[in-house]
Amino acid sequence: MTRHRVFISGGTGYLGRALTAQLLARGHSVLVLARAGSEGKVSAGAVAVPGDALDAATLSARLGEADTLVHVTGTPHPAPWKELEFRAIDQTSLRASAQAAAAAQVAHFVYVSVAHPAPTMKAYIAVRRECEALLAELGLVRTILRPWYVLGPGHNWPRILKPAYALMERTERFREGALRLGLVTLEEMTSALTWAVENPPDQLRVLDVPAIRAASAP
Repeated sequence: MTRHRVFISGGTGYLGRALTAQLLARGHSVLVLARAGSEGKVSAGAVAVPGDALDAATLSARLGEADTLVHVTGTPHPAPWKELEFRAIDQTSLRASAQAAAAAQVAHFVYVSVAHPAPTMKAYIAVRRECEALLAELGLVRTILRPWYVLGPGHNWPRILKPAYALMERTERFREGALRLGLVTLEEMTSALTWAVENPPDQLRVLDVPAIRAASAP
């Protein structure tokens, strides 16, 4: 297996910390962007890179050392009323990462977007789709993952919906939507992200919920 040098924007957060630990366990080198005061949240074994996820210039200082950039920066606990935060944080940080990656000629960009279409979270989806479009405009070799909700510590309330999901997945009328907007676990996401890092595409690869589950399977 090829060992990769991975730069993570958002590596001190819910998904980023779990991903960092898994990449390190598999022998990859990991650099984690950390704003001032957050260095202590960087997993042991990773290299903390001081900087601002909203500023492409601060990413560029160490990005040339990586062959892969994973972008998981975003607004915590997304909600329909957070559109301003989605644009100020999610969109601005993605633009910074994408511009820095293009300038540094990073070989592979991995982006966690969101499943769509969907009947809710329209502002969130709009911003994530605009981010996907920017990656395409820059011509980056990229993997885009589209989960709907990632279950894990502090993010477990949707588990009560699992029986409803199971019923809809067995009903032809609702099956496609239930699969596209299905729930994935933190372990499934980190495994799928690790698989994406280890298996870069030729140009574009999109992993929807069923593909995330398949990529994380043993």
